[in-house]
Amino acid sequence: MERRLLVVDDLVSAGLGVFLGLGPRTIALAGGATPQPVYAALAEHAYPWEEVDAFMGDERCVPLDHPESNFGKAREALLSKVPARAHPMPGETCDAVAYERTLRERFGDEVPSIDLVFLGIGEDGHTASLFPGDAALDERERWVVPVDRPDFRRLTLTLPVLNAAAAVMFLIDGETKREALTGLLDGDPEVPAARVEAERVLVVADRAAAG
Repeated sequence: MERRLLVVDDLVSAGLGVFLGLGPRTIALAGGATPQPVYAALAEHAYPWEEVDAFMGDERCVPLDHPESNFGKAREALLSKVPARAHPMPGETCDAVAYERTLRERFGDEVPSIDLVFLGIGEDGHTASLFPGDAALDERERWVVPVDRPDFRRLTLTLPVLNAAAAVMFLIDGETKREALTGLLDGDPEVPAARVEAERVLVVADRAAAG
């Protein structure tokens, strides 16, 4: 595993540069506010989007047009503007088995090797919907699992899928993420994001987060 930190002044330009340098054809998108400007910049960039399959890293169990839907936000910023093949998680039904079936239709029966997975990190160190102390962190067989949270029930890709990715890009901004970023870089096992061990882990952080 290669874990590399990039401290940048412009998270959008850096995220765009990493994406174009990798040239992925299969991607998994993250929720949250941080990646949305990167998605918007990607939507304006010439790219063979018709060759791209776009999956989701996690989703709240809400309809796709709900204001808190990760797919809804990604659709607004990117997927409604490019001809990529979008594969939303079934938020309405919260059906983890159905989304694993979607992945198998694209990747076969081996654990998916997604070209690029976008991830963020929470102040508690969570990534996707893998939270500290949650049983989902210990899942080794299923590719997608439901996760119960105080706000919404969720679906998330599991660590076997995240770790099988060719590349993962964490996008991290703000001083409030500094402690979580340190745990990620130190490989702290109590920090869920630090347990992502894909072939290439690129951590793109602004100066406020990096300190």
